Amino acid sequence: MSGAGGTGGFGGTGPGPRRRLRRVFRYVPFTIVQDPTAEPEYAARCVSGAEVDCGAESGAWGHPADVEDWQRLHTQETRHLRYRRTFSDYAVLERSDGVPDSAGWT
Repeated sequence: MSGAGGTGGFGGTGPGPRRRLRRVFRYVPFTIVQDPTAEPEYAARCVSGAEVDCGAESGAWGHPADVEDWQRLHTQETRHLRYRRTFSDYAVLERSDGVPDSAGWT
């Protein structure tokens, strides 16, 4: 709430002249890469079914071939043909300008 009496500090109310904050934003280029310290996970869920999805799940695996094997086996057992596949991993941002991060970001 700025009044005729002036504002102070950071643009809030109070005595004193109005001050403008000056901020400098520097462009820092980053590249998003897969975190090499964490393994990605692959999974599938059976979504076959006329009224309701089957819902059978493969569980999380470290390689897509393991999930594909589960899908084949499930199809052999049930004749279900439709699956929702998911992939998850961790990503990190790395500076791409070659300058080490001195700000201590984590």
